[in-house]
Amino acid sequence: MAKFELDTEFVRKLAAILEETKLGEIELADGERRIRVVRPAAPVVQAAPVMMAPAPAAAPATAAPAAAVAGDLSKHPGVVKSPMVGTAYLAPEPGKPNFVAIGDKVTAGQTLLIIEAMKTFNPIKAPKGGTVTQILIENAHPVEFAEPLMIVE
Repeated sequence: MAKFELDTEFVRKLAAILEETKLGEIELADGERRIRVVRPAAPVVQAAPVMMAPAPAAAPATAAPAAAVAGDLSKHPGVVKSPMVGTAYLAPEPGKPNFVAIGDKVTAGQTLLIIEAMKTFNPIKAPKGGTVTQILIENAHPVEFAEPLMIVE
């Protein structure tokens, strides 16, 4: 097996991609050679305040009840969860209207938002038809795997 030469500039670029996309790790393979870059777990703690930020900004009077039921949202029958880690966008591009708003009727398979992961924009579709009753995230904020994004009832 040939000696593995480490290209530190390439490792720095991978680390920059992790930081930019807020992903936890990235691994690449070329034949028998593999390189894996992992971000420290500490930045993940910063995701909790992001989830709580929309409630005070949207309606300070209802922030306490929303926080009280926040733990139960993952079990809600109409919850739409993130299938990946990435950055969530509520609109197709800056300056355009959001895909959906609270109160909108949606059909199964309709795009609700997009999540960017590794420079790829992934549409998140409604798992069933219904009405969007809650949007639990802010535009252009990082999301974690299985994080509740919206409620469709």
